[in-house]
Amino acid sequence: MKEADVHLSVARNPRVPQQIAEVTVFANGTVIRAQERSENLYASIDLVASKLSRQLRKYKERHNNHHQNHGSKSLKIGETEEVLVDSTISTSPDQKKEAHLPNPGIRRKYFQMSPMSLEEARHQLDLIDHDFYFFREEETKELQVIYKRNHGGYGVIQAKG
Repeated sequence: MKEADVHLSVARNPRVPQQIAEVTVFANGTVIRAQERSENLYASIDLVASKLSRQLRKYKERHNNHHQNHGSKSLKIGETEEVLVDSTISTSPDQKKEAHLPNPGIRRKYFQMSPMSLEEARHQLDLIDHDFYFFREEETKELQVIYKRNHGGYGVIQAKG
């Protein structure tokens, strides 16, 4: 594991108190993400740690199985670079200024999209704890979206050309 990005937040809605723990791990070119929310920040941290542990175990087992089945050929997984732009609070305790939360509207993330097969994209989707995964298909080099269908299975969105 090279890097982990952890965000802890408190939603101050009196009707729905939510404490959110979000963790993104960048491991050997793979992004593994987990998010949990509850009424207690410590409970959210415990829940997200358990979820992340399961996802990392699943990744490791699949990676080890792939190596056993294909000799020394490694699983080609799209590299992901560090998030270049993200909403953060940037104040120092010395500045004696009140921190201002960023506009909750849009958050942008930028990352390198190495081409990958549809099957590799499906594996990435299973690791990131999102409903969809945006990727560059290795044969056509076209951008595509794979998503989890409500009634099971997966779907793919492609540009009609």
